[in-house]
Amino acid sequence: MYVEGANPLLIAGVWEEGPTPLDVRSPFDGTSAGTTSYASDDQVERAVAAAWAARAEAQALPVHARADALLEVSRLLADRAAEVAELITAESGKPTVWATAEVGRAVSVFRWAAEETRRWSGEVMRLDTDRAAEGRLAYVRRVPKGPVLAISPFNFPLNLVAHKVAPALAVGAPVVLKPAPKTPLSALLLGEVVAEAMAAHGLPAGMLSVLNVENERAAGLVADPRLPVVSFTGSGPVGHAIAAAVPTKHVVLELGGNAAVVVCDDYARPGDLEHAAARIASFATYQAGQSCISVQRVYAAAPVYDDLRTALEKAMAGLATGDPTDPGTHVGPMIDEAAARRVEEWVGEAVAEGASVLVGGDRAGTTYPPTLLEGAPDEARVVSEEVFGPVLALERVSTTEEAFAKVNASRFGLQAGVFTHDIGTAFRAHRELEVGGVVIGDVPSYRADQMPYGGTKESGVGREGVRYTMTDLTYERVMVLTGLDL
Repeated sequence: MYVEGANPLLIAGVWEEGPTPLDVRSPFDGTSAGTTSYASDDQVERAVAAAWAARAEAQALPVHARADALLEVSRLLADRAAEVAELITAESGKPTVWATAEVGRAVSVFRWAAEETRRWSGEVMRLDTDRAAEGRLAYVRRVPKGPVLAISPFNFPLNLVAHKVAPALAVGAPVVLKPAPKTPLSALLLGEVVAEAMAAHGLPAGMLSVLNVENERAAGLVADPRLPVVSFTGSGPVGHAIAAAVPTKHVVLELGGNAAVVVCDDYARPGDLEHAAARIASFATYQAGQSCISVQRVYAAAPVYDDLRTALEKAMAGLATGDPTDPGTHVGPMIDEAAARRVEEWVGEAVAEGASVLVGGDRAGTTYPPTLLEGAPDEARVVSEEVFGPVLALERVSTTEEAFAKVNASRFGLQAGVFTHDIGTAFRAHRELEVGGVVIGDVPSYRADQMPYGGTKESGVGREGVRYTMTDLTYERVMVLTGLDL
């Protein structure tokens, strides 16, 4: 039975305290967001063993049981939306407006998973296209590759967990979830909701465990052969190390980016540049810039550059920074002071290399304000690396060719945005930009749960988006029926 307020670990349907306390504190003011604990080796072993033992029963579940449980999770989350949003803000420092949006997205993810589960069916094909195969029929179904180790990051402590757990449950794959140690409470609350829905609809308890494990102990989980699928969202070096450590496993990596926006010279109708500036400013700084698809680079055509810069300066300066519990706050703290100091250092380096600070640039503890840079060189880290902070680098370009070349010059390739009214430019961008997604008329920070989401180059391997994750977690198994009168 779940113990209210204790934030225990979920070990295959059983709530337990671990031996080592974990105090979770607000990155804004250091107040306690709640306490939980790290799992013991025995608790980790029991969680993994339960997932492995449940795999056959989980795979054999009828569609309605999985779909109904997922829909129940969506409903329960919606009923507790205000409570969950408050917890997200408390442990991550995410402003209320963005925490509330995150809960809404998680509600949507589980609803989509329920719907996709009901559509998740096999494929039947006649094989008598050749004389030798007369009387033969193939039935193709997808089956789970096995239990999933899901490792989630701090920046979306609920929704990115939902993107891992919901598709796995949808296909009948047990999950062992390791949330980020800085933000584990939202995942544990979600575990409570999912466990309640699973029990109500007859899903085996071993299908989900949520346990805190110190990052330095995670290698043992990654290596465990009973978890043949590893789904990791986080930093590139860690993700690549995971993939290298377990070359025989199926590893899904959602890594970093330094998302770019191109503003073309035709985007100059009345109100266009003000609209673009508002969207760019908002999504360069949402989540304090701690999103892999936050806008980091803007390449603007020379004819619209000056007006866009003026609009961006106004938009960036108008974003409220501070207390994440204030409904008017747009930019809250970064996850810790070390992260804020790193962004400060990178901006300082860019200025030393010739960049100008048009807006922002002054750190206050864990909070870094919306910052607009102009003239940062291509080799500056705020341009070439993932800044993961509320910093935007603006650059003038002469042609669309130049803009697209600069977008592609990055070693990352997650998503890009192109502001244009020209349908030819839109299709050209989709054809030429080396990214997983191109958003026309908006920022690259947009994603919908029914579309494939993921990157190329060093931005990761595999795809999220409920149905696409379901496909990624499964493989085709073919049955051939012989001697049929077709």
